[in-house]
Amino acid sequence: MSTSQNLFDVAAIRAEFPVLQQKIANKPLIYFDNAATTQKPLSVINAITDFYMQCNANVHRGAHTLADEATRRYEQSRDKVANFINAYDRSEVLWTRGTTEAINIVANGMAQRLKPGDEILVTEMEHHANLVTWQQACLRSGAVLKVCPIYEDGSLNTGMFVKLLTPNTKLVALPHVSNALGTINPIKTLTAQAKNVNALVLIDGAQGIAHGGVNVREIGCDFYAFSGHKIFGPTGIGVLWGKAELLQAWPVWQTGGEMIAEVSYQSATWGGLPNRLEAGTPNIAGAIGLGAAIDWFNRIELTALQAHEQRLIQHATALAREFSGMQLVGTAGTKIGVMSFNLKDCHPTDVGFLLDKQGIAIRTGAHCAQPLMKRLGLPGTARTSFSLYNTMDEIDQFFNALHKVKQMLT
Repeated sequence: MSTSQNLFDVAAIRAEFPVLQQKIANKPLIYFDNAATTQKPLSVINAITDFYMQCNANVHRGAHTLADEATRRYEQSRDKVANFINAYDRSEVLWTRGTTEAINIVANGMAQRLKPGDEILVTEMEHHANLVTWQQACLRSGAVLKVCPIYEDGSLNTGMFVKLLTPNTKLVALPHVSNALGTINPIKTLTAQAKNVNALVLIDGAQGIAHGGVNVREIGCDFYAFSGHKIFGPTGIGVLWGKAELLQAWPVWQTGGEMIAEVSYQSATWGGLPNRLEAGTPNIAGAIGLGAAIDWFNRIELTALQAHEQRLIQHATALAREFSGMQLVGTAGTKIGVMSFNLKDCHPTDVGFLLDKQGIAIRTGAHCAQPLMKRLGLPGTARTSFSLYNTMDEIDQFFNALHKVKQMLT
């Protein structure tokens, strides 16, 4: 057994997740919907509960002990995120509701900077959040949206990516990892190529953050967005990281409390970072919960985690290739633990419904990537997505269940 296998105790990890201990349809839950949301360890749940039980108060302005403690925990979580992604400064970490809002903050500012003839470059594998947002920004500004194609295996056509970059390219927005295909994009190389034409670069990190090793300095991007619930934290909290020199002058997203420097009845001026882009009472418990999730994640040896996830996807892919009538969708050479598929003569929704009756949770449909599905000529797929608490035995059970589904539907 390898060193990484010795360091990675899946049974001990699973014991920290209360939801995984339950049964569905009188069968132990097999949770393969991690690309949609990850489950939460008890330490995260306890951190949120403890905030509400011990120091529930608004942050920053209170003149009492509870407010001081709430502020300490809240801002400590910002420090944890900054360290986790290797930000240049803690003020570059902005709290949002999630990846979608983070992208919209950037798009709101870009729409005010763009002019007719400017270009934004995205890819064929985008989640709607990183496609429709830019589509609308272009419609408002008169800019042109360009789309980089993918190959049939779901990998990005990097040669076309370079050709599509021009002096008019003002922003490149692309996913770190495709939520529908599992493809890992070479974001460091792509960012460097975009910088050759002086374009800004935003990375949709929703699917990349939970697999470790995100270093925004090394990537070289200008913005990186992710959601807390994708990395074992709570829903309703996310992060927009951006370079300070950009965020300091970025058009404000919302106005209200907390983000103000001075106000009169006739005018207002905005505060500094991060406040200027964080209007109103924040999701304090969510931020604290995300900080706890990062603490928990940092306990896991990263090399061992990544090796475990690769073993899962390799085992699943090998079994899929032996499964008669199973079409894999997304077979790029570099990918994380997402296995999208269709069964011949079976609708994905029916597959998901019958798997649920055997205690297995997967996702079906277009996965918020309708243009991608049209590009692939598919109505949608069934999608299994694995995380660090999944096991090889669960994959074996999944394929046994899938044989039963096939028998029922064909």
